Amino acid sequence: MINRIRDIRKQKGMTLSDVAVNCDPPTTAQTIGRLETGMRNLSLVWMNRIGAALGVDPQLLVKADNDGAPRAVARLGAQGAEALARPTDAVLPIELLGDEKLMALLVDVGAGEYRADDQVWLREVGPDDYARALNRDVLAPRPAGRFAFGRMIDQRDGRIALLPPGPGQRQVVIDQPAWLGVAEMLVRRL
Repeated sequence: MINRIRDIRKQKGMTLSDVAVNCDPPTTAQTIGRLETGMRNLSLVWMNRIGAALGVDPQLLVKADNDGAPRAVARLGAQGAEALARPTDAVLPIELLGDEKLMALLVDVGAGEYRADDQVWLREVGPDDYARALNRDVLAPRPAGRFAFGRMIDQRDGRIALLPPGPGQRQVVIDQPAWLGVAEMLVRRL
């Protein structure tokens, strides 16, 4: 089993020390680091303590080596959608559980209706379903591992047109994207 403590901790913006202090009873950052890296076995007791400290169900802390866990694949920044240097596991909202392929877009800088620290959960669809994504926000792959994100405003002859969020943005046209990630859920901290 591989644990997801580091991914969840980083998504929540917590340090090793933050998690250690939030454990009941408190522990050390070094202990949390050893549990994250697998240098120390993650027992059921530790799963419960760390899950409570992170505010997640303890079951989210572990995954099988080959599970198809949803991945955070891109960030929305000042320059538009950008690929992550290293895709990470994304913490899945319970409402989205299903068999379809899911992914998350992490928002770094507010754009349009999206605020910094938002997570946009997307469901992957193939070319046959592009028409259903019209007038929805989508993430589309581009050449060289890049992405485009915006409202899909047109689709014809294998091309899609996106209007990125925010005022004054120019339309982006993508020729025959392999897939689209259609926005399904916005996760925003209160």
